[in-house]
Parts: sequence; C-alpha cells; structure tokens
Amino acid sequence: MDVEDVQILDPELLQLPGLSVKSNPLIAEELFSHWLSLPDTARLVKSLIDDTKSSTPVSISKNCANLNIACGSALPSVFLNSGTPPLSPRGSSSGSPRFSRQKTSPFSLQSPLRSVREPPKPQLIPQFYFQHGPPPAKELKDQCLSMVDHLFSDFIDGLRIDEFKTVTKEVCKLPSFLSSVLFRKMDVDSTGVVTRDAFIKYWVDGHMLAMDVASQIYNILRQPGCEYLRQADFKPVLDELLTTHPGLEFLRNTPEFQERYAETVIYRIFYYINRSGTGCITLRELKRGNLIAAMQQVDEEDDINKVIRYFSYEHFYVIYCRFWELDGDHDFLIDKENLLKYGNHALTYRIVDRIFSQVPRKFTSKVEGKMSYEDFAYFILAEEDKTSEPSLEYWFKCIDLDGDGVISPNEMQFFYEEQLHRMECITQEPVLFEDILCQIFDMIKPEKENCITLKDLKASKLSRNVFNILFNLNKFMAFETRDPFLIRQERENPTLTEWDRFAQREYVRLSMEEDEVSNGSADVWDEPLESPF
Repeated sequence: MDVEDVQILDPELLQLPGLSVKSNPLIAEELFSHWLSLPDTARLVKSLIDDTKSSTPVSISKNCANLNIACGSALPSVFLNSGTPPLSPRGSSSGSPRFSRQKTSPFSLQSPLRSVREPPKPQLIPQFYFQHGPPPAKELKDQCLSMVDHLFSDFIDGLRIDEFKTVTKEVCKLPSFLSSVLFRKMDVDSTGVVTRDAFIKYWVDGHMLAMDVASQIYNILRQPGCEYLRQADFKPVLDELLTTHPGLEFLRNTPEFQERYAETVIYRIFYYINRSGTGCITLRELKRGNLIAAMQQVDEEDDINKVIRYFSYEHFYVIYCRFWELDGDHDFLIDKENLLKYGNHALTYRIVDRIFSQVPRKFTSKVEGKMSYEDFAYFILAEEDKTSEPSLEYWFKCIDLDGDGVISPNEMQFFYEEQLHRMECITQEPVLFEDILCQIFDMIKPEKENCITLKDLKASKLSRNVFNILFNLNKFMAFETRDPFLIRQERENPTLTEWDRFAQREYVRLSMEEDEVSNGSADVWDEPLESPF
C-alpha cells in the first residue's frame, strides 16, 4: 500500500468535531477494524495477493481508486450523521493546504537524515607539515632565480670567495661577513669556486630560501650533524668581520688583540643567548635572542661602537682592561686576591669565595683556584648589570647557600654580616639587619613570606639593589645616598642598560688614563703596568 493510501484513513483529515485521536487512541483502532471488515477491503487484499503470486504488475492507482470508493461509502454511522462537510476529492488539484502538505512524498524532501546516509564528499586538506620547512612562494623563487642568473651571467665557471659577498648580501639578504662561511658550505669539494648550480642546490633546493633569517644563519654556522652552535662556530664569522669591517680596520696590525676582541664578542654572545648554560646555542635560543638584529646592524653601521650589543669595541676594551688591571703577573689568570681588588675592593670575601667555589658557573680555567679571561667576562657582565636575567641567575646561585631554590633570611644575614662589619670599619653608621630585611622584602614583594625566589627577583625592578646590599659595599652606599649623578644618567639614557652605562663611564676613564700614561704625566695604575694598547 502506498503512503498516500494511509492518508485516506488519517482521522485528522476527517475533520470530526469533538473527536481527537491524540486524546483517544481507540478511535484509530475502531476505524482500522471497521475498514478491515468491509467486503471491498477483502476483495482488494485478495486481488493484491493474487497479483503477487502470478507476478503481475500491481496497479496502485487502480486499487487506490477502488479503495476510495470503499472507504467513502463505508464510514461508520457516527461519522455519516455528523454535520461536518465532506473532504475535497483526492484527485482535485485545488485541495486544502493541509492535504497538499501531507501529499508530498517524504523522499522528495531534503531531509537531514537522508543526507547523513549519503557518503560524504572527499575534502582535500592542504599539507601543513614540511620536514625541511614550507616551500618558497613562486614569486619569491622566481625573483631569486632571476637575481642569481643576473649575478652569475658574467661568471660561467662560478664565483670565487672574494666575489661572493654580493650574492650573500643581495640574494641571500644576509650580513656580508657571513660570506666566507656560506661560500664554504656551498663549495663542498673545496674547488675554490661556487657555480650557479651549486648555489641553487644549496639555497633553493636545500629549502634555505623559505627559512627565516635566524634559521638560515643557524644552518650556515652549525657543523654537519650538530643540532647546536658552539663557540668555535662563530670564530670564522668574527675573523671575516675583523678583516672587512671599516670600524675595526685599526686592529689589522695587532693580531693578538684581534683574537681577544673575537673571543670577547663570543663570550658576550653565549652569556646572553645561551640561557641553558650548556655552552651550546640551540635554534630556539638563537631566535629568542637579539643576536640576529645586532649582526644586521653591524653590517649597516660603519662605526662598530654604535652596535652596543655584543660587537662594540669600547665594551671589549673595558672588559679586557679591567682584567688586565687585576692580572698582576699577566699569566692571563686571576685568583681570589686579584678579584678582591675589583671595583676598589667593593666585594666581600664571602661572595668571592662563592664565585671561586664555581657555584654560579663552572670555570673554564684548567688551573685550580684560578679564573680565566672567559670566566672573568661572565663575572663582570653579571656584576655590572644586575638587571639582566643571566645576572640574576648568577647571583641567586651565589646567595642560595643550600641550593633549595629560595633565599632565606638566614642566608641573607650570612652575607650581610660582613657588609655590616665593613661599615663599622670605615666609621659608617651601620644599618641593622632587621631594618635591611624589611627594606628588601618591601622592594621585592615576594609571593611567599620570609623567602625570595628567582621568580620574585625577575619580577621586580629593584632586584639589583638586593645583591648590592648583600655584598657590594660601594654600590650599597651609592644606593643609600641616591647618587644624583647616577640618577641623572638613567634619566638621560633610559634605553641603555646598566652595563651600557658602566662601559661608557669606564671607557672614558680608561682612555683618559691611557692618555696620561702615554704623555708620561702620571702613573695611574695600581702598579707600573704596560698598557695593553
């Protein structure tokens, strides 16, 4: 039976007054039982069964017409006696809206259930992971190939190392002093020339073109198979910088100081960039630091001293001369007694002992009880700028005697006792530890009472004062008196770090002393020393 035939028996379409199928489901049963008892119904069912057995096609429309006649004349008396008008004929094209709605075949509707049964159309998901980085955009690749063709057009046999700098700067957009390192990466067979095909193979086919600048420099500097950068990886870059940069031309006749300058720059790079302290810079550390920006600035600036991050010659001069002043026997090593003279005996014995116990950083010196130039470079950078994270970590390890990750009042008192004794020795009015402790906690505002964590120190802008109070008497007194000269310097150059301001002052002092020594007017060193420059 078709779905439309069922609608014939829909009690709602009979429009019977006072009767509701929903409230009285027995009405539907009565109607169905009455329909089954009709003779026409019996004949219809028998006809359908006979047609099915004889495999004769069933004429639904004909049977439905017979069914309509049977149903129309066989309604119970309760329906025939009602005053309800009859329904419109089934075949009428202008039936009621309700009938039209019911007549629509369910299969002709766009049912969401039917759409679920349909197999989903395959969706193309674009590739989102590339082992060697995403491929370059077509425009970028075409532009690169065009520039390469132009630069190599006059050099069919390839470019030599002294001719390669243009390619490094214009095509690769990298600092020019990376030219020799990049050249050797492409000249795999050490032929002394780089052909167009060799450049395309390394730079374009090797996925270097689409990388960011930090990743490009990282891959150029690192050794094959290494996932980090060592100090030795920066040496060729510094050698070329010393050879080619106009701001370092005056050092070309003093190779020993060229070497010291290169070492100092590398030490400063690892001090700030290698936050893990492993001596190996990872790609993540390189990206998080500001070395790439400094390298690009060096390539654009003729005055090397204007690049105060890592490469300033004046900063190197300050570090080296300070070390030279302390290294009395000039064996390029200093001991505890030498370091105690630093800053006009500013440091306490206890903090110097902690430094030489190698708690904040293991010495690179191979001599027991001696500090090398590299160790001193780390020390002076930490001492003169206690606002930087490497410095805070350096001194936190020194003060944290038991290594439990917090600085307790007892640990602070241990270091401050010597400061208190020194104040009494110079007839300076001492400040009691209880008052100092309250002052320290007010400055840092630690999360937990009665202890200070490294996180607390990094969150405070006054952390440097805590360490100066505990072990640097000169800076502690300057803080107590609020030196107007230092305050004015900070206001005049708010973008400079503590290290930048210190290096600026020290370079002026050292250069003045150098001039006086050169003129023979005075002996301004602690002892008659030959100036290193």
